Amino acid sequence: MTRAPHTPDPAATTTAPPPRVLTVAGSDSGGGAGIQADLKTMLALGTHGMSVLTAVTAQNSLGVQGAWPLPAEAIRAQFRSVADDIGVQAVKTGMLGTAETVRTVAALLEGVGVPVVVDPVGVSKHGDRLLDADAVHAVREVLLPAATVVTPNLDEVAQLTGVRVTAESGLRAAAEVILAYGPRWALIKGGHLPGGDAVDLLTDGSAEHWLRAPRHSNRHTHGTGCTLASALACELARGATLPDAARTAKEYVTGAIAAGFPLGAGIGPVHHGYRI
Repeated sequence: MTRAPHTPDPAATTTAPPPRVLTVAGSDSGGGAGIQADLKTMLALGTHGMSVLTAVTAQNSLGVQGAWPLPAEAIRAQFRSVADDIGVQAVKTGMLGTAETVRTVAALLEGVGVPVVVDPVGVSKHGDRLLDADAVHAVREVLLPAATVVTPNLDEVAQLTGVRVTAESGLRAAAEVILAYGPRWALIKGGHLPGGDAVDLLTDGSAEHWLRAPRHSNRHTHGTGCTLASALACELARGATLPDAARTAKEYVTGAIAAGFPLGAGIGPVHHGYRI
């Protein structure tokens, strides 16, 4: 008697997908920050990264030579294409650029039902402005209230609130002002402060978590903020609590900074794959 050939059960042989994380940000043609840094981080941390492109930049180790926003229709189509079919378990936003883009993204985030990490990108590592003046109001009005956690550095705190932090003691006041705009948590990054450690403050206005790491003298730190926010989103997609996710993300980005390498004639990137 001839047996029929065995057909494997697809359900028994399919590998379960990793956590799915979506970045909504601009492209960095130099590969150190933006969408490129986000996707590298997501791969390095064992998640499946997906992207919604908001803008294209001409950018290298010396700075940003040009930026071109994508139309709102293209942003909406990318988001819906991914979210409605593949689904997402965390969202990270980065460079949005214009008020129209900010409002478009904020509307897309309504009812998304997953953690949202907002990196309010306003100024590049080289000092180039990446957020239009009228978009700052839109970030405060509609984007920050949609955030599970917002991750500004001290320049972005000043841009959004007018508060200028010059010492570790000022991080708490900065967090209070940011939280007043509606995010559930604020992670105020104090990496630009003087001192032996790089210290950040994570707080929801009640609980405080002070995150410290050794400060590295490596100047090649392009993409630090994008990398931290993406790592945070990866851990939240896994189901980690915010304090645990922040500690893990801080550890990862500290290692990436230590391993940063030179590219071109200016500031090189952090090394997203340093653990590999």
